[in-house]
Amino acid sequence: MNPGLYLRQSVYVVFVLATIVCPLRQSLAESAIGQCEEGYAQCLKNWQLQRLAFLKGEDGYLNLAGLFWLKEGSNTFGGDRSNDLVFPGVRESNLGMFTLRDGQVTMSVNSNYDVRAADRPVTSIVMSDDTTDAPTVASYSGFNWTVIRRAGQFAIRLRDFNHPAIEDFPPIESYPADESYRVKAKLKLYAEKRVVRVDTVIAGLDYNPWSPGEVQFELGGLVYELEAYDAGSELFIVFGDRTSGRETYPAGRFLYALKPEDGGNLILDFNTAHNPPCAFNEFATCPIASARNRLPVSISAGERFDPTFH
Repeated sequence: MNPGLYLRQSVYVVFVLATIVCPLRQSLAESAIGQCEEGYAQCLKNWQLQRLAFLKGEDGYLNLAGLFWLKEGSNTFGGDRSNDLVFPGVRESNLGMFTLRDGQVTMSVNSNYDVRAADRPVTSIVMSDDTTDAPTVASYSGFNWTVIRRAGQFAIRLRDFNHPAIEDFPPIESYPADESYRVKAKLKLYAEKRVVRVDTVIAGLDYNPWSPGEVQFELGGLVYELEAYDAGSELFIVFGDRTSGRETYPAGRFLYALKPEDGGNLILDFNTAHNPPCAFNEFATCPIASARNRLPVSISAGERFDPTFH
């Protein structure tokens, strides 16, 4: 993937709105380190190893193999190019059909294929989407797929557990650990929690998270502020800096911090600043660092970005 992909436009995205990333569902390896019992250097190393394991795991981003938007009515799927949804890597010409009708997706499977859901063979099943408490996961021969819902539109997200990117993926290059980038900060609350508009990697597509306020911190004797988004027990921040597009991902990096309990005080650890999913896979979508979250200083901490791998 070319680093310019963050400006890429696709026709299907005009239907998508709001729920672009789910910061409430990030892996533990992407969240804040929190308290360190083993010494900071070891805690950070463990965090980096867990993050790499997550990226290569079943719920990571490296195995994403397709994102297919459904039209109302019938949508055939399989490996043959005659299907409405062509699953790359699937050998079988036609596995079945997704039927979208009245906001409900039903999957019908050709009887000679062992497609499963909850480890049981299925021939027809209504698939719960990712906005429900129990999304349906269908699987077949090293692949699985789920239904995602965005602003009333539905798509099939395909994962390939034998995707070559998993084995070929190198260790993530990071700046050397520097505890001076693990800084004390303070959450300055807005008078009222607000919904904010944030651009995403897809032009014309917004991300609209709740923001409780801005995180204020000091680096090199100067004070900076970053707008934070609500992520359950954590704060989620998308920021850019003078390394963006040079040494780090152009659209910005992600950062999590534990929500403060008393007085608004917290720790902001830029050593855990990491690349968004879209840095690894074109079938993921991500928010871009807003103009107010572009720092006029280089943050030489956290993950770097190597465009030559893509």
